[in-house]
Parts: sequence; structure tokens; C-alpha cells
Amino acid sequence: MSNNDLVLYGGILAVAVVVIVYLVSWKKEKDSQPKTPQEPVSQGSLNLKLGAYERLVLLTERISLPSLISRVPAGDLTVRQLQGVLVDQVKTEFDYNLSQQIYVAPQAWQAVSNLKEQNIFIINKVAENLQPGDRGVELSKLIMELVNKDPNVSLHPVVLEALNFEAKKLL
Repeated sequence: MSNNDLVLYGGILAVAVVVIVYLVSWKKEKDSQPKTPQEPVSQGSLNLKLGAYERLVLLTERISLPSLISRVPAGDLTVRQLQGVLVDQVKTEFDYNLSQQIYVAPQAWQAVSNLKEQNIFIINKVAENLQPGDRGVELSKLIMELVNKDPNVSLHPVVLEALNFEAKKLL
């Protein structure tokens, strides 16, 4: 493993650890808080909230690195071109769902935001290890190798778990 690989891997792990620690501490805090009676939720409000969680699960799936790589063909793109397309895709998907944050728990929205930031970070860091004019397929390949080598690199499963946990609390 080269020094660049170690720096990249270390940076990704550091971001992942910070986010996981945040999510675990949030979950423990929530579990330790005394249960207080909640106001009854109208069926319309419940439907809006559940719909928002569904949209965020879909967003989480769409911005997962394997999903992005499979949807965005590298074709004749260079590393920098593909890097730009992948980052734009993540930002566009996220921006399209910004309004959902008003219907979900702040921690759920923060988890999705962290996933977005982590995926952009990974795309950019992996791209830094390649020459700008290299073929985009090399970037796709390295991202997939990174994700496949260590599934803990991605926050995707943790974010899905947090969203499912919050949605089930509504049911």
C-alpha cells in the first residue's frame, strides 16, 4: 500500500469513526431519555413523515457509491470529468430532497448529510491519487475496490439503519 493509499484510507476511516461515534451516542442518548407522552399525530402528518423517510432511504440508496458508479458510465470521460459528474450527482440528489428535513428527526437528516459529505470526500480523495487525464474507469475501479475491501468505509448501511429506526418509531 502506498503512502497516498494510507492517507486516503486514514482520512476516510477518521470521518467514518466520527460519524459512527455521533450516531451511536445519539442512539444511546435517545434510549436513555425518559419516555414522555407524545401528542397524537394526525394521519396526514404521519403520512408526510413516513413519506419523507421513504424519500431519504431512496436518496441514501441513490448516492451510495456503488449505485453512483453503476449509474454514471465512465465511457470516454477522464478522471476529473468523472469526478465532477459523480460529485454533481450526489449534490443534485441531495438538493432535490432538501425539503424532507422538515419532516424527519434532526439526527436522521444529519446522518444523510454526513453520508453526502463522506461520499464527496471519498470521490475527491480517490481522484487525487490519479492523474487528471487518466481514464475515468480507473476512478470507478478504485472507488469500488475501496468500498469492497472494507465495507465500514461507507456510512451507507449506518444511515439506512438510522432512517429505519426513526421511521419505525412513528409506527
